Amino acid sequence: MNSIAAFSASPRVEALHQVLSDQVGSIVDSAIAIQQIAAPTFDEARRAEYVRHQFEQIDGVADITVDALHNVYARLPGSAPQRPALLIAAHTDTVFNAHTNLTMQRQAGRVYGPGIGDNSMGVAALLGSLQLLSDQVRQSDIWFVANTREEGLGDLGGIRAVIDKLGSRLESCVILEGMAFGQIYTAGIAVRRLKISAQAAGGHSWLHFGQPNAIHTLVRFAARLTELSVPQVPRTTYNIGLIEGGHSVNSIATEASLTLDMRSEDPSALAALEKAVLACCEPNSSLRIEVVGDRPAGSIATTHPLANMARQTLEAIGAQPAFRSGSTDANLPLARGIPAITIGITHGGNAHRLDEYIDTDAVEQGMWQLLLLAFAASHSLNESA
Repeated sequence: MNSIAAFSASPRVEALHQVLSDQVGSIVDSAIAIQQIAAPTFDEARRAEYVRHQFEQIDGVADITVDALHNVYARLPGSAPQRPALLIAAHTDTVFNAHTNLTMQRQAGRVYGPGIGDNSMGVAALLGSLQLLSDQVRQSDIWFVANTREEGLGDLGGIRAVIDKLGSRLESCVILEGMAFGQIYTAGIAVRRLKISAQAAGGHSWLHFGQPNAIHTLVRFAARLTELSVPQVPRTTYNIGLIEGGHSVNSIATEASLTLDMRSEDPSALAALEKAVLACCEPNSSLRIEVVGDRPAGSIATTHPLANMARQTLEAIGAQPAFRSGSTDANLPLARGIPAITIGITHGGNAHRLDEYIDTDAVEQGMWQLLLLAFAASHSLNESA
């Protein structure tokens, strides 16, 4: 039996598991309440206010604050505050704009709704774990943060501010995502995002036919991009995620732009891809290039104590752990040398779609995983439980 399995079998910890079992329905309801509050990247204030209010209802919580980026902080004091702290964080923003229809549906063990898994469930898990751990003994302080600007062009701005504020106090970070239960992200892949723009004098589609058109220039460039080859190992990808421009169907476009997402497991492969993209610009030197996203890479070994605790936790509850790499808020602390992992709370699918969903049956397992991991990271397991 691993040390976390033995710890989880202690009477006090088993009693906490029973309390969790009684509250799983409330945690799912909390995820739905959060999902109903629109929170596009850069517009998370209303959701932040909801989280702040929830933090304030929990006894024993200290230092509840909201910063200028609408990150919401709360601290559970430990018995040995001189020890480095644990950070548990979940991002509040979604990929959906403020006008998205947020109607949700329940069907046979699932909840459907835009943003329910990414990341309303993660934020609900943050709130639920704070509530459940608030009257438990721990040695280290635990910081709970609902952070902003993870999605889209947020460029990890929220977690960047969090690490700027708390980084020197932290021993490790656990980042929560609503879906991907059973997966442990130990590597943050490098991400680079470019906005590439074209401009032209414009004119009337009939009277000035043949004059330079910004959209024509841009789509010729985009066609060249789609012909680029990238390595499968290390895995490297690119995607034109946004394209916009022009102002009427019968006008020669004066401006157009696209936003390009590039990713790789290897920063040198990402740099090579960016060089190839810039070479595609050369036939049209009038294209303007702006860096709009630069997520740093970082990783810990799967044998690192934090990763090992996460693995043992999943094994202790009968789940099969799988190590993964991806782009999450963990990228930022990893790049700064702070051990960090990302874990999921339940299973789900259709992320970033209107029919996104979570499976409610796995929420109890995912929450129990989180609670055990928080104990392991903030409490000496060789101390009598």
